[in-house]
Amino acid sequence: MKTSTATILREYGPFPDAERVHGVTFDGRHVWFASGDRLNALDPDSGEVMRFIEVASHAGTAFDGEFLYQIAEDVIHKIDPKTGQILSTIPAPGNGGDSGLAWAEGTLWVGQHRGRRIHQIDPDTGEILRTIESNRVVTGVTWVDGQLWHGTWEGDDSDIRRIDPQTGEVLERLDMPEGTGVSGLESDGAACFFCGGGNSGKIRAVRRPG
Repeated sequence: MKTSTATILREYGPFPDAERVHGVTFDGRHVWFASGDRLNALDPDSGEVMRFIEVASHAGTAFDGEFLYQIAEDVIHKIDPKTGQILSTIPAPGNGGDSGLAWAEGTLWVGQHRGRRIHQIDPDTGEILRTIESNRVVTGVTWVDGQLWHGTWEGDDSDIRRIDPQTGEVLERLDMPEGTGVSGLESDGAACFFCGGGNSGKIRAVRRPG
């Protein structure tokens, strides 16, 4: 396993009316982040929140190229980012113990915080298609270039790790500075991860290796 110290490229926030940052996702233009009772669209160039959608947003956030998905307690909402309308709702696999959320391969990938696992689920029904076990608490989840990464956060220790999507084996780990937690995780599709900072109210851009 390769281990290195995470390189923080930039910090955003704290933001007005957003005491916590839960899930994060990227639509190619804006970083959407969940802050409890709304989804906020952050311009990563200016650092300004451009707009928001009032919707319950307690954990992970994902984008499928057209629609947003948001964990709200024990369900996952599919949301039209243009109108803010909730289009459909499916049960979340963890019944309220869900954390990260990602879109890949036409399916949703849902992190289980204390359950230490990641479920691949059907985005229309919520049916669990398969499960990957982890040896640490799972926070944010993201796929990029065929690689599966997830965040961890236990006490003052937090990292971003790449795991084998078949076995769950840890292949690479980026250690965050002590006291710097990762609550949500998303890739920009290139050389950067966006990391939610939980109760710090911040989002951090972290360099992706390679």
